Amino acid sequence: MTRTAQVYVIISSLAVIGLLAIVRLGNQITPPQGASAVETAAVQIPSTAIPPESSFLSTAKVTLLQNATGPLSRLFLQLLVIIVVACFAGSLAARLGQPAVVGEMIAGILLGPSLFGLLAPSAFAFVFAAPSLEPLRLFSQIGVCLFMFAVGMELNVSELRKQVQTAIVVSHSSIVIPYLMGATLALFLYQNLAKPGASFLAFALFMGISMSITAFPVLVRILKDRKIFDTPLGSTATACAAVDDVTAWTILAFVVAIARSTSVAGAALNLGLVLIFVALMLLVVKPGLPRWLGRRALENAEPGKITLAVVLAVVLASSFSTEMIGIHALFGAFLAGVVMPSGSSFRGKLTVRVENISSVLLLPVFFAFTGLRTQIGSLGSLHDWAICLVIIGVATAGKLGGSALAARLTGADTRSSLQLGALMNTRGLMELIALNIGYDLGILSQRIFAMLVIMAIVTTVMTGPLLTLFGGRRLRVIASRELESGYAP
Repeated sequence: MTRTAQVYVIISSLAVIGLLAIVRLGNQITPPQGASAVETAAVQIPSTAIPPESSFLSTAKVTLLQNATGPLSRLFLQLLVIIVVACFAGSLAARLGQPAVVGEMIAGILLGPSLFGLLAPSAFAFVFAAPSLEPLRLFSQIGVCLFMFAVGMELNVSELRKQVQTAIVVSHSSIVIPYLMGATLALFLYQNLAKPGASFLAFALFMGISMSITAFPVLVRILKDRKIFDTPLGSTATACAAVDDVTAWTILAFVVAIARSTSVAGAALNLGLVLIFVALMLLVVKPGLPRWLGRRALENAEPGKITLAVVLAVVLASSFSTEMIGIHALFGAFLAGVVMPSGSSFRGKLTVRVENISSVLLLPVFFAFTGLRTQIGSLGSLHDWAICLVIIGVATAGKLGGSALAARLTGADTRSSLQLGALMNTRGLMELIALNIGYDLGILSQRIFAMLVIMAIVTTVMTGPLLTLFGGRRLRVIASRELESGYAP
């Protein structure tokens, strides 16, 4: 035996002998008496304690079960299940010609009570036990804020200026027309589908916004997958969706401010604070950030720790401010992305880092949490499903029809107008974010929430087939030829 091994054995043996001696002596000490009620409650053995006379297998089972139901173990299990299912569903959706986010959205629904809870209620109750959902909710909110931060950074104001007239006309038409149709639909749905206690004003405003949103990131992904991102249609659609995003989320911020206030004065105060905050972000923070970060930090190939810390501080401070004002933290995160410096590809470097953690881990958590709220079984009659179909029809007619009509009136041909309308009808994740806000505010009941979630998924899934129907396949071939010949814009 080598000298090193001998030293190791001697030290280990002495430690074991010493520990045994300490335990033997400690067992002879009289236990403390008169513990208080609070202390006694704190050390009570849980109901899953191991019985004194039990077999090895039953002891192991009870021990593992007790460890698995701890808060941290439960959270890890939930994250594991969500990531695996979302990854599989996203890959399957991509194979079927849909954006991966569509599969992840559907995976969230399948993990909820609509399928997982229906097929395996015991397993569902163990994985997604009601007391364990609060950490999951906070994770989902963080994921949405990071996603909105990335969306804000993807907005290119200089590109919008090139097509500002068409973008404003088409995007605002694609908001105003479906918004009016959604508010009109609220007249017929309010009494039976609004959450008890919600005012008609709040319900109508949220029905309007649910019809008006376009998912800018999903739209861009569809354009790139079909290789028409650099075509005139792709440029116009990107500009229109960007303007639509800014406008719709601005409207939603005001809607939330009105819905959260308890009086007209409170609503006016919230709206005033929102305007002041936006002005500070655009007029103070945006021009000041390049100086605060420094030119070297902006030009580095990899953002340093201090740079990332400053950026994260801006995101957190902005999110905290909007939450305190009375709208929602995600609006602050979105504005933080808008004010980020755009030179030296700085936004692109940040976007890669944010999306890596957000899209893989945090957004699937948001989809799953949305799925836990979505009770497809609550649509228990043909009448409910008929209302759901009407909602899908109104949403499609308002968004697709309004966008196509505005594009046609501004000089686009019929085929391109219909394609643009199909792209603007993409709702995706942005719709789910808005719906969760309405649910959290106590405006949308569980039934109308489920109907609108179904509408968001259906209108996103139909984008690809509608593009093909309206001539997307031909445009894709043309774009590919242009890229090969070197004449693509």
